Amino acid sequence: MNMTTTTTAALLFLGGTLTLPATTTAGTLPQHGDFYLISRDRGGQFVGSHKLFLEDAQGLSKVTYCDRDYFVRSFTVAWTQVESERGHTVQLEFNFGRGWRPICREPEQQVTLDDLGIAISPQELLQIQADTPDPQSRLSAIGALFQTSRDETSGSYHSK
Repeated sequence: MNMTTTTTAALLFLGGTLTLPATTTAGTLPQHGDFYLISRDRGGQFVGSHKLFLEDAQGLSKVTYCDRDYFVRSFTVAWTQVESERGHTVQLEFNFGRGWRPICREPEQQVTLDDLGIAISPQELLQIQADTPDPQSRLSAIGALFQTSRDETSGSYHSK
């Protein structure tokens, strides 16, 4: 399977099942040293996750969570906001090889779509993602949202 093949993957996660979204590629299964935004319900059960990246790539934005820089998709930022509105707890967690360690709370309050220069609601952005079946078209649709200018001097879309 190559990196562009999308899959739905599941793996054992602290006695439960960690289900990654259908847009997760085969090469992005959690590994030792990975950082993820993880959503849990009120009972602490896993709901979903999105990977954070340490290096820039096409379609990613530089953000800061708890004084550390990461690169994320705008879809991920929208997802954190919606998950929080649903009453789920979202936090940044680190895979240290023997499970997950929470390292940053309330990421939805630290980075928003407004910080990325996106002036639509998180729900609208998630709907664009859901309505666009072709990944290339989806990226084009989301990329069109970035046609606004931003302050290049800070090096980050997020400032505290």
